[in-house]
Amino acid sequence: MKCKVMMGAAAVLLATACAATNEEAGLAPADVPMPPTEATVDANAERINAAIINDARPETDIERDTLRNPAAVIEFMDLQPGDTLLELEAGGGYFTEIFSRYLNDDAKLYMQNPAAFDAFLGNSLESRLDGLGNVEYLKVNFDEMMLDDASIDVATWFQGPHELWYTPESGTKLVTNPDNAFPEIFRVLKPGATLVVIDHTAPAGAPASNGGDTHRIDPQIIKDMAREAGFVLVAESDLFDNPDDDLTVNVFDEKVRGMTDQFMIKFEKPAG
Repeated sequence: MKCKVMMGAAAVLLATACAATNEEAGLAPADVPMPPTEATVDANAERINAAIINDARPETDIERDTLRNPAAVIEFMDLQPGDTLLELEAGGGYFTEIFSRYLNDDAKLYMQNPAAFDAFLGNSLESRLDGLGNVEYLKVNFDEMMLDDASIDVATWFQGPHELWYTPESGTKLVTNPDNAFPEIFRVLKPGATLVVIDHTAPAGAPASNGGDTHRIDPQIIKDMAREAGFVLVAESDLFDNPDDDLTVNVFDEKVRGMTDQFMIKFEKPAG
């Protein structure tokens, strides 16, 4: 946001200088468009705050805000209110509710979970989705999105790609083939669209099978899979870095639960 404000201020100075120069030379005022006002620049930030500071949100969600940093995450995503969003592995819907309230009423948010998640979600989503009219629930595996080609502006996969190597106690797999997941996401994204991934960090060089054991993944594995699917890495964030996490403990261990070191990466589907 600061960068955009500074750019706007620079444009104002340029417009003023051009007008003054032309006036001194006896010419017509320069046709220089005025930059967006600060109010316009801050409009999305205001929408983010309104979505988060909302009395309708469950108290249990609000208690998690400090750990999950929703405002900073949405800013990193560069999510726009009119975007069509695919939220992979939305779980119980912590981010779903914030996304829904941030997006326009006529925007579209696809909330996805594998059918195998029914075992621990139960009927909790009924109350979560009540009143969120721009949300459509998708109960599909990660490699079969059942969405049209090039129909999504932004996709997210938060604390989840490691699940590609995890099999629930029920034995129901979450994916037919882990190698098919990122190509499927690539397929449904529009050219120029983005995919933002957050996951628990495993040590460099750790095998992908760590995802099914400690629920962590080496970020390089995700980068390689995304690249092979056709994505380009465009940004990384240290928002969830935790140097005190030794990266080997199961993420549900009380010593690290909610405080794991996590990586946040943004990929883009090339426009050309």
